[in-house]
Amino acid sequence: MSLPRILVVSLGGTITMTGGACGGIVPTLTAGHLVAGVPRLASVAELETITLFGLPGASLRLPNLVELARLLRDKLSNGIDGAVVVQGTDTIEDTAFVLDRLVGATGPVVVTGAMRGPQSEGADGPANLLAAVTVAADKRLRGMGVVVVLNDEIHAARWVQKCHTSLTSAFESPGTGRVGIVAEGLVELLMAPHREVPLIKAGSGSCDVALVSLGLGEDGRMLSTLAALGYAGAVIEGMGAGHVPAAAVEPISALIRCMPVVLSTRVPAGRVFARTYGFAGSEMDLIARGAIPCGHLGASKARLLLTLLLSAGAGDDEVRAAFARP
Repeated sequence: MSLPRILVVSLGGTITMTGGACGGIVPTLTAGHLVAGVPRLASVAELETITLFGLPGASLRLPNLVELARLLRDKLSNGIDGAVVVQGTDTIEDTAFVLDRLVGATGPVVVTGAMRGPQSEGADGPANLLAAVTVAADKRLRGMGVVVVLNDEIHAARWVQKCHTSLTSAFESPGTGRVGIVAEGLVELLMAPHREVPLIKAGSGSCDVALVSLGLGEDGRMLSTLAALGYAGAVIEGMGAGHVPAAAVEPISALIRCMPVVLSTRVPAGRVFARTYGFAGSEMDLIARGAIPCGHLGASKARLLLTLLLSAGAGDDEVRAAFARP
């Protein structure tokens, strides 16, 4: 029986980093180096490797991910059975979410990385890469959308979050839990992600969306500067179920008259409410003024979704419909 053909694309990140002249670790290894370091991969899949970038996760930009999405769509429609994207863990959840919207469920796409560099004791990169290729080679993942695999756990792109700065178990899916695990070289699926996610066609334009967090005692005075700075939209990260200080209500109202404003929350799990609280600065107050509640999306993913929509030329109705979906 022939092995599945799996593409491994490296964008950089800790998994590729070795000691540099500055004393810290920096991206140096290619996708080919990573694959060569895990001989067992040869028994799991026939691999093709591409080193697309050599960047830390924090330095990736949306145009990089649009380029990656084009590559994946092309490869998945021309004989590749699945793909693994290797990158820095700082933005794995962002990359997975964007690819889920741009590539969709055409074939298994897995995003992975490492919490420890390859020269560290207990480096987790080789095990993560093996688990990721194992998942990408499993036909049952077709149709489930993009997933993230680290620490032998499988997480849906829609829900996954990095929840610790150093532990190898840093990734979780607050509020839902993992999709499955990899154990003894086998993929064990625990649940299937619910998908009502239409693809977004990446636009050629460039739209910047601001993310502003408003906490205790803040008045939102910086919001009046966003339009002049060139922002086309904004995400407000509030508190609780989508609440901001009363002093920030008028600046938010003025901003809504200038651009789409999405309301999110700093709470890791649970959705923004729509019809419970009625005080000044509550979710009902802000929605009545035109704010768009983001449902279960965290603020960073809400910013990415709004950016993709506006870059594709979406109007107000399309934006509201996209955030209203489960």
